Amino acid sequence: MKTKLWAVILMVLCTLFTSSAQLLYKAGAGKLEFNFLSIISNWNIILGIILYGLGAVLLVVALKGGKVTVLYPIVASSYIWVALGSGYFFKEVVNLFRWIGIIFIIFGIIIINIGEEV
Repeated sequence: MKTKLWAVILMVLCTLFTSSAQLLYKAGAGKLEFNFLSIISNWNIILGIILYGLGAVLLVVALKGGKVTVLYPIVASSYIWVALGSGYFFKEVVNLFRWIGIIFIIFGIIIINIGEEV
């Protein structure tokens, strides 16, 4: 089965949604108290849960359009989005070793998919 381009695009969108959800969880965690009212009124957490759900739906639909061995490695790009987002929003340092890791992730995704038709 040839993997469809739309499936690859959906996987990238999936990683963007789930990575955004993780950043929202981080933002919401700073205001979180462990009681029911605090949890259900924390809009960062609620929006994060919604984005995770949308990401899961995109993942399932994308898998319909191609090989799981081609599509699933794209999930590793989530680390890239989270690293960039946490550097931007939370002023976390993306040091040289993290940049090297990001480069390895990119090359890993490319190497895994070399020779696959998309």
